[in-house]
Amino acid sequence: MASVDGIPPEDGIPSDGLPADDSAALPRPEPGGDHPHVAIVSGLSGGGKTAAAKLFEDLGYVVVDNLPGELLPGLADLVATNPARFARVAIVLDVRAGDAESAYRATRGALEARGIRPQLFFLEARDEVLIRRFSETRHRHPLGEGRGIAAAITDERRLLDPVRAEADVVVDTSDLSLRELRERLFARLGDLEPDRMAIQLLSFGYKFGVPLEADLVFDARFLRNPYYIAELRDRSGLTDEVRRFVLGQPAATRFLDLVEPLLAFSIPAFADEGKSRLTIAIGCTGGQHRSIVLAEELAAWLRANGHGPVSVFHRELARS
Repeated sequence: MASVDGIPPEDGIPSDGLPADDSAALPRPEPGGDHPHVAIVSGLSGGGKTAAAKLFEDLGYVVVDNLPGELLPGLADLVATNPARFARVAIVLDVRAGDAESAYRATRGALEARGIRPQLFFLEARDEVLIRRFSETRHRHPLGEGRGIAAAITDERRLLDPVRAEADVVVDTSDLSLRELRERLFARLGDLEPDRMAIQLLSFGYKFGVPLEADLVFDARFLRNPYYIAELRDRSGLTDEVRRFVLGQPAATRFLDLVEPLLAFSIPAFADEGKSRLTIAIGCTGGQHRSIVLAEELAAWLRANGHGPVSVFHRELARS
């Protein structure tokens, strides 16, 4: 089965979008107050923006893709003056708009001047994955004229880096199925709180690679591994048995005692620097036990102490 913008489809889901009976069960976030909800979808070519646009379309969003940068402020006017028709809008904005950074800032400025705070999603993938996707689909890279794809990807990363730095949600699609991409996007859809930095806890397995979107990375492999306990091997860190095993280790308690004050200090500092989102990744060998337990514990502590909004994603659970 073909892929959508490089994202492998899940079994039974066609590459041109989700079936109606599946999408009908998806959450349909309501716009806050009297203002529409506007999602700006940006990222690298081949990173999954087309797949994301189709997912937003299934949720009833008006999707605008590949609009010239000069027309984007006018679109903001249209959305603001007709909120009933444009209650949910997704704007795909990337290097095809010309000067992507200027187009993004003009669009965001036009929306915020009308009381609409857009939510920015940025999709990316590892270079070797992007190159493979272009090779498989035979699509032309928008910056690839007269040079190789690797050089075009490098240049595109540089051009989009200012946009990525302001993203509310960054997703590495390198190893995600279409269903996993949907879960990652919709878990964060509409959770934007103006002037508050969004925090994501991400558990992962080192043998599958460190997440590209991570701002802070903690290694949990110093703890005893439940994998080697027969009755715990096939249970995840979300179960009470594994949680008790991991947190029963003095080293786990000490880890939390050290990391929590570090986060209490650094999170306000990141927010003061204007950072809109912070991704904290916690890894163990396979991403099934220790990292999940610690990510859940830190998420609970962050929520209890008023940091947020806080979301949690366990990258490797789908592999089990």
